Amino acid sequence: MLENKDHKLQEIVEGEENSETTESKQESEKSTEPEDKSHEVITADKTETVIEDVHEEINDSNAEDAEDKDNHRRHHIPILDYHAMSMENLVGELQRLVKNEKVQAIKKHVDGIKHEFDLKFLDFLEHKKEDFIAKGGNEIDFRYNSVTKRQFNEVYSEYRDKRNAYYKSLEQNLSENLATRLEIIAQLKGLVNVEEDINTTYKSFKDILERWRHAGPIPRNKYNDVWRTYHHHVEIFYDFLHLNRELRDLDFKHNLEEKIKLVERAEALAEEEDLNKAFRELQTLHKVWKEDIGPVDKEHREEIWERFSNATKAMHQRRQDYFKDLDKVYEQNLEKKKSIIQKIIEIGSHVASHHKDLQQQIRDIEEQREAFFKAGKVPQNVNEKTWADFKEAVRGFNRNKNAYYKKLKKDQQDNLDKKRDLLSLAQSLKDSEDWDTTTSEMKRIQREWKTIGHVPRKYSDKIWNDFKNACNHYFDRLHATKNKAHTEEAANFDKKFACLEKLKAFELCGDKEKDLATVKSFIDEWKSYGRVPFNKKNINVKFNTILDAIFKKLDVSKQESELMKYGDKLKKLANADNERALLNERTFIRRKIDESLNEIRQLENNLLFFSDTSGDNPLVKDVVKNIDRQKETLATWKAKLKNLNIMQHNLNKEEIQESEDPDSSEEE
Repeated sequence: MLENKDHKLQEIVEGEENSETTESKQESEKSTEPEDKSHEVITADKTETVIEDVHEEINDSNAEDAEDKDNHRRHHIPILDYHAMSMENLVGELQRLVKNEKVQAIKKHVDGIKHEFDLKFLDFLEHKKEDFIAKGGNEIDFRYNSVTKRQFNEVYSEYRDKRNAYYKSLEQNLSENLATRLEIIAQLKGLVNVEEDINTTYKSFKDILERWRHAGPIPRNKYNDVWRTYHHHVEIFYDFLHLNRELRDLDFKHNLEEKIKLVERAEALAEEEDLNKAFRELQTLHKVWKEDIGPVDKEHREEIWERFSNATKAMHQRRQDYFKDLDKVYEQNLEKKKSIIQKIIEIGSHVASHHKDLQQQIRDIEEQREAFFKAGKVPQNVNEKTWADFKEAVRGFNRNKNAYYKKLKKDQQDNLDKKRDLLSLAQSLKDSEDWDTTTSEMKRIQREWKTIGHVPRKYSDKIWNDFKNACNHYFDRLHATKNKAHTEEAANFDKKFACLEKLKAFELCGDKEKDLATVKSFIDEWKSYGRVPFNKKNINVKFNTILDAIFKKLDVSKQESELMKYGDKLKKLANADNERALLNERTFIRRKIDESLNEIRQLENNLLFFSDTSGDNPLVKDVVKNIDRQKETLATWKAKLKNLNIMQHNLNKEEIQESEDPDSSEEE
């Protein structure tokens, strides 16, 4: 709100000397003597190195109250145990709040009511749906009109309209008040440069203080910075009053007396039994400290603040201890609710087979439900899970209960549910392009469909047609894709055949660099054409055979030629941006390295079995030749792995640079 006013605060605080604000940490009254008359910076993060939780909480709360004098009412409106209330009672409580309380003071209350109402209504709706299906209804036909839900929506809509109207009217007023306070700060700054009688200046200063007290509320997000700036310049003015100590000391004395009173009241809060009341009182004392009382002399500033801060910290410790005790109560409530859930589960797992006994179990379940809602709050981190477990336990009983009343329709209804699940799965897969995985899954679904028995007649034709259409849709797409792939592979073969013929006709010009560049272009062209029909894959072998012959003429080693071919594959892997493909490639190369190492070790072991290991032995020559060939192959695979690692490193480096790009981060 009012973001276009941000620059005004900076204009107010520029051009003066560096000085600490009136507060120390969050509110302290330490200040330094002016050192640099040309510049000043007063912002929360530069004057507050550490902000204690309790001070921050109090300041934020006071800033919230500063927007509207009636906002503090929220502290006095009790937040009831909405979890234990029925939907009807929640609607009644919401109506009372919207009708009788300030709209800006009930946000937490309304949010709590809405959260609990939505949970209960969803549970209620699911219960009604299960009854509807149990009586033979179709799930897609289920509709339920709730008078309670309609009433809740009407009241909640009224709340939102009031809230929106309130903030719309408030915004203009806050904007004007902020501009007024910034103008007052500017006038306060100017007092130290006015050449007039000090008494006249002091009178103007008092007039400014009075105008400040009546300047009205400002946006909460500007509150703390504006107040710090204001107190900073008040302090500067008092330093300016060293020319007239009598006036300054008189104010200092009065402020000290008032702050001592505040400190004593804060210290006395330690005896207040009502912790919430005590904390609200402490919040008010902080507000008075900040807004109504000016600075004291430097001799007492640190001491008086320390007392006030220590009293605040003591209250904070009391609250922490209180919440620890409260957590113990919540844990006890959790155990109660777990016990209730277990009882519901036990009842649900042994549903009676006679109507009279089943009716008694229904009453028992309702008693457990009531006990669950009255058991109190549980720790926040397990609240959702506890609620989910409770709902599931009740739902389990309802399912078993409905089974009794469905009887003969049960099997058919179960079959219908199973076929609906398969239909849903088939429909979710019908547009998939993961052909290998999806084709297997669709065939499995069709086989499972055949094993499921009959469904109720009124659903039979429709669900079969929907399932058949989903399957046909997928397999029609699959066949069309295969036909297209076959056509593309045939076209690729023609292109590769033409490329092969050109390679056969290629003659070396005698310039090795130029010849290698030409060969590289043949390789790039070949790689760009993609797959060929399976029964014609031998064309790839022919291409590589001719390449090897050319490389031999060019005196290019096998390793160099292999790496030249491999470079094109690395480019494709880099451009694909597929981490899975990179991982597969790395795994493949490592496996090849292991295979070469194992082969070398095996051949070297074989040499140990020869009694004649001289170079003239033809068998030894053959083994040595194989070892050399395997070592050459091993070197090639290691070189490929090195190139792959270099490419991966470069890709990672680019990702890091992109993530650290400030423009990129801001855009994200």
